[in-house]
Amino acid sequence: MKIGIAVAGPAALPSAFVVLRDDLCRCVDWAASFGYDGIELALLSADEVDVPRMKRRLSATGIEIPCISSGQVFAADHLYFTHPDSQVRQAAVDRIVGMIRLAAEFGAKVNTGRVRGLVHDGETFATAKQRYLSCLDRCADVAEQAGVELIVEPVNRYEINFINTCAEGLEIVKEAGRKSVRLMPDLFHMNIEDASFRAAFESARDYIGYVHVADSNRLAPGWGHMPFDEIFRILKDIEYDGYLTAEILPRPDPDQAAAQAARYLLGKLGRAPRLAAPVEMQ
Repeated sequence: MKIGIAVAGPAALPSAFVVLRDDLCRCVDWAASFGYDGIELALLSADEVDVPRMKRRLSATGIEIPCISSGQVFAADHLYFTHPDSQVRQAAVDRIVGMIRLAAEFGAKVNTGRVRGLVHDGETFATAKQRYLSCLDRCADVAEQAGVELIVEPVNRYEINFINTCAEGLEIVKEAGRKSVRLMPDLFHMNIEDASFRAAFESARDYIGYVHVADSNRLAPGWGHMPFDEIFRILKDIEYDGYLTAEILPRPDPDQAAAQAARYLLGKLGRAPRLAAPVEMQ
């Protein structure tokens, strides 16, 4: 398994769960200095990334971009797949398609988290699901041509009222029936919504494409009461070999949070940090 950390550009909203908000290329060097294998980019739109410059930074540091996340599309621009207005839904699809094309440049996945939307007052779950699957299908058409995975992230009920548990996420993934659509469990949300980590992971073992990690209080792993020993046994049992990416709060500050998460996760994996040599910023 590899470890990653979520970052964003300097204009990201406070609601973006990232450790660092900075120039994205500087985020690469920063993450490398703590021994991470990759960074997840939390973006509002694909044009935030200078692709040639980013590729130079990745090459210089050995860092990867395993995932691009889209929560800000929902939080900042209020675009999402279940919106009653078809033009808003299309704008959400267009934004995700842009991220898919960007992800293809880096071999990354695209997280369709909160951009899925919600069940509106006065509407049914079935209506929301139909709109969601229609939009997801249009995105999958592009993703499959580009060789990009779309990952569905269950999010707890206090943030959104649609696809809260891993079981609900797995059902949606199966119903979508697209080879590019996979499940992304998030430990923070699972700790609220799923009755059993083992049951959730084992039932979805063939559909998991990516995993978010945080402690029970959304701080760095090891600073709460998440049962990480059990979770790592489960991940080993299901033979998960993908990324574990820290989506955590920058407390007490970004450097301490990043250092703790890297140290803790690498320790659980029995790995020594891959510390990067100093490189000249370009």
